[in-house]
This record gives sequence, structure tokens and C-alpha cells, in this order.
Amino acid sequence: MLIIPAIDIKDGKCVRLRQGDMDQETVFSDDPVAMAARWVEAGARRLHLVDLNGAFAGKPVNAHVVAAIAEAYPDLPIQVGGGIRDAETVQTYLDAGVSYVIIGTQAVTAPHFVNDLCLEFPGHIIVGLDAKDGKVAVDGWSKLSKHDVIDMARHFEQDGVEAIVYTDISRDGMMSGVNIDATVRLAQSIHIPVIASGGITNIDDIRRLCEVESEGITGAITGRAIYEGTLDFAEAQRLADELTGE
Repeated sequence: MLIIPAIDIKDGKCVRLRQGDMDQETVFSDDPVAMAARWVEAGARRLHLVDLNGAFAGKPVNAHVVAAIAEAYPDLPIQVGGGIRDAETVQTYLDAGVSYVIIGTQAVTAPHFVNDLCLEFPGHIIVGLDAKDGKVAVDGWSKLSKHDVIDMARHFEQDGVEAIVYTDISRDGMMSGVNIDATVRLAQSIHIPVIASGGITNIDDIRRLCEVESEGITGAITGRAIYEGTLDFAEAQRLADELTGE
């Protein structure tokens, strides 16, 4: 299982939000490229980048920061989300060296968009599903839709996406532990990989995720925990390798 450090970018800085609230931010670094270096040196084998301004603006705002990180680590798989609403943006990111683009709100509000992207950019499209009580949230988590998260994941699997990033938004940034049951239910419902996100707090959460890795949970994104020190990233990846036989 991959432990994937999150680098959330707002106004060119590396920050974390509480439950997606742009007014509840903690700045962890003025230099996201240096932060990427920190995690790579600690053993990261993939990075999760989010353009927070882009997510709210509906178009990339910090793409230059993403490109700088991709240029610094050309052999490292990078997945990026936030404000990706058209094929041109996907192409720009892939040209910059990004491996995967994550489609969020647009996947829910215009599902045909994902199908089109999977045809145009096979192997590079991931869908991010943010959910609370089994329903998908959109627009930076500000709205809860009527869509069932499992039904939507099955739909996107048929479209040909590479993976689903699943976030329990009631737990994200709250350091309250990962929602194992909901993540397993989703993973059991589809055949493509699920990357868990939201609520990872300490090494026990990593251990619990590794116990269910065989259900199809291939990665875990962690942010606030590794920045605030309740989870040692290098230790987490070593444990995951040990428990899941990487």
C-alpha cells in the first residue's frame, strides 16, 4: 500500500484546511517544492497535489507550482486535483509531467466529461469522490448531492477511470481516524483501486488500512497528520510495506 503525502496549495503556499473550509487554514510551508522534497527524501513513491484556489475558482490557479514539483521529480508519479474542468487543463498537466489528474465536482455534475477524458487520456484519469453519510459532496464540499457514492463509483469504473480517491469529508482534517467501514464498502463494490483519504491520524490508522488492503484499497493519502507530527511518514510507509508485502 502506498502512503501518499498531500500537498495542498493555496496562494502558492502549502496549507491544510479543516473540512475544506478556506477560512480555516494552517500554513505549513511557503515553499511547496521544498515540501515535496521533504516527503520524497522520506520515501514517498507518489505525491497528491491539490490546487485549492483552483478547486474554488473552477480553473487552475497554482498550476505553476504543480509544474515546478513535477519538473523537480520527473520520475515520481504525481496526481493532481482542483479546478480541472476541461480537456485542455488535463493536457497541460500531463505535458508538465503529472501522471494522473483527479476529477472531482465536474465528475458529478457532468458525468459524460469523465467518459470523454478516459477515451482521450486513457490511464491518466482518477475520480475523487467526497462523501458524507454515503452521499457525494460537490463544490469544495459546500453542497451535498443526492448521488449515492457507490453507484457513482461503479459508473466511473465503467468509464475506465484508473482509481477512485475516496474522502470521508466529515473526518478530513479533523484528526478523528479514518472511516474504514465506508472505505471498505466502496472498495468491495468496484474492481478498480480505491485510495483512502480523510481522517488518517496515526500509525494505528495505517495498520487498520493495511488489514483491509486486500479489498482493493491500494493507497492512503495523508496530510495534517504528517504535518503536525502525529504520524511519521517514513515509519508509516515502512509499516505498510511490511504488512502488505510491497
